[in-house]
Amino acid sequence: MNKIRRRKQSNEIPAEITKPNGGNLLANDRNKYKSMWIRTHSTLWMIGAFVLTIYMGHLYICAMVILIQILMAKELFNLLRKVREDRDLPGFRLLNWHFFFTAMLFVYGRFLSQRLVNTVTSDKVLFKLVGFLTKYHMVICYFLYIAGFVWFILSLKKKMYKYQFGQFAWTHMILIVVFTQSSFTVANIFEGMFWFLLPASLIVINDIAAYLFGFFFGKTPLIKLSPKKTWEGFIGASVTTIISAFLLANVMGRFEWLTCPREDLSTGWLHCDPGPLFKPEYYHLPGLIANWLPWKDIPVMPVQWHALFLGLFSSIIAPFGGFFASGFKRAFKIKDFGDSIPGHGGITDRMDCQMVMAVFAYIYHQSFVKSQSLSIDTILDQILMNLTFEEQLNLYRKIGEILQQKSIGQS
Repeated sequence: MNKIRRRKQSNEIPAEITKPNGGNLLANDRNKYKSMWIRTHSTLWMIGAFVLTIYMGHLYICAMVILIQILMAKELFNLLRKVREDRDLPGFRLLNWHFFFTAMLFVYGRFLSQRLVNTVTSDKVLFKLVGFLTKYHMVICYFLYIAGFVWFILSLKKKMYKYQFGQFAWTHMILIVVFTQSSFTVANIFEGMFWFLLPASLIVINDIAAYLFGFFFGKTPLIKLSPKKTWEGFIGASVTTIISAFLLANVMGRFEWLTCPREDLSTGWLHCDPGPLFKPEYYHLPGLIANWLPWKDIPVMPVQWHALFLGLFSSIIAPFGGFFASGFKRAFKIKDFGDSIPGHGGITDRMDCQMVMAVFAYIYHQSFVKSQSLSIDTILDQILMNLTFEEQLNLYRKIGEILQQKSIGQS
């Protein structure tokens, strides 16, 4: 039987994590304080790098997301890699990356095509080129996928069929479950960094709060898939996350850099009317409460009520992304997906809940927040990109005739 490539000792499941807590507090285990210090140090570095990226702007955040996706794909591709089979199949590993980058071109092409058009409108040559690529984007991606499919069929080798088809299925599972979900993060970024930063921050807050409450108070195991998770940590983190969502939304909603949508791929500073969602409404406090406080009215932005739903989801549902990852790791008998982040494991270990949250934030924003009506700028962009000059003149004449008839009818 062929052996799966040896992983580092730190990535194997130690015996201690397969045991339930047994009613003991993690805080009583002195060996855990060293782990807590390493985890805290890594967390501070990640938060610092994250804040710097947010300050630099939308494109830099997108670059960060793409880099994370590539590192996640590398960790997951290596999970089922067998050295001997790969040695007998030269070039087969490139096929995984061919499908990965084809999926990246398709997904990001769909999300960012309109913003790319808005970026190059002043240059006629680039505008025509981008218009052509946008129009035939789906065809290009389809034939790239077909090329990979044909490549896979031609690479099939006797006595390797099971391994090759397993890799083919594994690659597509990664693209559907991991890449597609995490790609919604980019869509959220351009709707306004608020819709990326708040959900991502809530997952971080929930993760830290669950760790701290579980560390100091955890006694009751929550789920067998992850024995270190406790009910005390889960409940404490849920309350903390929901309160944080309401308060953070008020803070983030005051900055145009976070609330304004980015309509192109430029890096300049943003200025816009934040709209009623980010303008405070004043609520009068009841007499009993007002007597104990120095103010009679409290300002609440409408977006803070939306933030409560994000907080509820990130504390109740999103952790199941982590439970899914825990079960997945147990199936493959590994502790972590990698060891690139000291105290945390691999990139995938930190992104499991973020992927679930990114999809929910996008769907929630599109369904309950974003206006469904088309803007004038969007319609004009479609006209300029998809119609020839003669068709544009014809449209101009017909609109003129319709408006003239309306003005005569009104008079």
